Order: sequence, then structure tokens, then C-alpha cells
Amino acid sequence: MTQPEALRHLLNAVALGDISPEAALDKLKHFDYEPVADFAKVDHHRSLRTGFPEVIWGPGKTPEQILQILQSLRQRNPVVMATRIEPEVYHQIQGRIPDLRYYRTARICAVVPLDWKPRYPGVITLLSAGTADLPVAEEAAVTAELSGFEVKRLWDVGVSGIHRLLDNRQLLTEADVLIVVAGMEGALPSVVAGLADCPVIAVPTSIGYGASLGGLAPLLTMLNSCAAGVGVMNIDNGFGAAMLAGQILRSAQKLQMKLQRET
Repeated sequence: MTQPEALRHLLNAVALGDISPEAALDKLKHFDYEPVADFAKVDHHRSLRTGFPEVIWGPGKTPEQILQILQSLRQRNPVVMATRIEPEVYHQIQGRIPDLRYYRTARICAVVPLDWKPRYPGVITLLSAGTADLPVAEEAAVTAELSGFEVKRLWDVGVSGIHRLLDNRQLLTEADVLIVVAGMEGALPSVVAGLADCPVIAVPTSIGYGASLGGLAPLLTMLNSCAAGVGVMNIDNGFGAAMLAGQILRSAQKLQMKLQRET
């Protein structure tokens, strides 16, 4: 059955009352994708499931492939983005998409409306242990902002100078989700989780001396955290941390709306 035929069958079932509109919407969440040349299939309904359109992973793709996928996505989405884009790749793409923005530290390029601003409730606060962790931390921060959330940043507050963190306790109390990015031994997320009253997402980075094993040492530290409520991402995965933070806040909002309907 082709996609148009399947869609017609589903709509007929709704019209006949054989399936509820809610059940039909659930089926549509996995319905629509668009082939791009012979190298990609763009998932246009990703935002129905995750709250944000499909995002392009830059490494391993040619500038032309990234360009074509961006052009496909922007036809249906107000914001589209690609991650891990090096400056030279951005400059090649930007000549064909003049309104493409580049976030150099985060290595993200995106098409964003000029009036884009936070549109979902909740504050996602980003902390980095050191300045060297900023590329990963900014990847998370920019992703969260483009996803429509309010973002606050607090950089270079690692445990080797713990007073820098303690001087900013107010930011921890104002956050609804915390993303904590650290390399070396990766102790910062445990410290933050011991102070905060909200979920903490820990992101290990590959920053550190040889014994940090390219981020494996902080990853294991975070997985073995004695603080409750710490979720751990893979090494250098700032993007994934932002997506998880957004899902936490969206789930909280859905639960609140459900409770309001029931009362």
C-alpha cells in the first residue's frame, strides 16, 4: 500500500467512526517521510513525536547532501538545523541558503525565523566545568534554544574552584532541568545533583589528559554518581542532552494538562 493509499484508508476509517481521531493521530506520528534523491528519507513527522523536526548529522555527508536535506526540511518546518558542521562546510552551503545561521562554537547551522523566541514553558540551565567543554555545552544550549526553550548558561564552574558554582546557587534553583557538561574526572554533575531539586543530565566530554581515555573516565564517574536523579549521555553528546531535557519538560506539560482535564 502506498503512502497516499494508506492515508486515504486511515481518513476513511476516521470518517466512518472505525478509529478515533486520537488513534489516527498516533498512527500519523510514524507516517510521513520524503525521499531526498537516493541518499536520504526525511522524517517530516519527527516533530509530532519529539517536539522538534529531524536534525541533520553533518559528519559523513557531503555539503550537497546537507544542502538538499535542509531544503527539504525547511519546506515544512519553521526551524531546521544540522550539527557538527565545520566552518568550511557552512560556507559552501550558505551560498545557496542566504538566511542560514552559523553558531561557530556549537558547530551548528540552522534556518531560524528572525522573531524566534522561547515558546514552551520551562527553563533549561547549562553548566560547564571548564572553558574547553564549551563546544559540547554550546551544542546543547543552542539545540535547546532552537527547540523553543528558555536557556540559561553558566560556564567554567568546575569542582577545582567550587566557590564559583556556589556563588551561583540561584541559577540552580531557577532551573527546571540542568544539563551539566564536564571532562577530566567528570565530578561536577554529582555535585550539582546534590544541590539541585530538578533532573540533572550529565554529559561527559573527551577533554582531559591521557588517563581520561577520551572521555571514558568522566563517563564512568557520571554513571557511578552517588547523587540521585542523574541521567548520563554519551561522550560529547550535547545535542542528545538538549533533546532529553526538552522531552522531560514536554512530558511534564502533558501530565499537567492531563491532570487539569481530569479535575
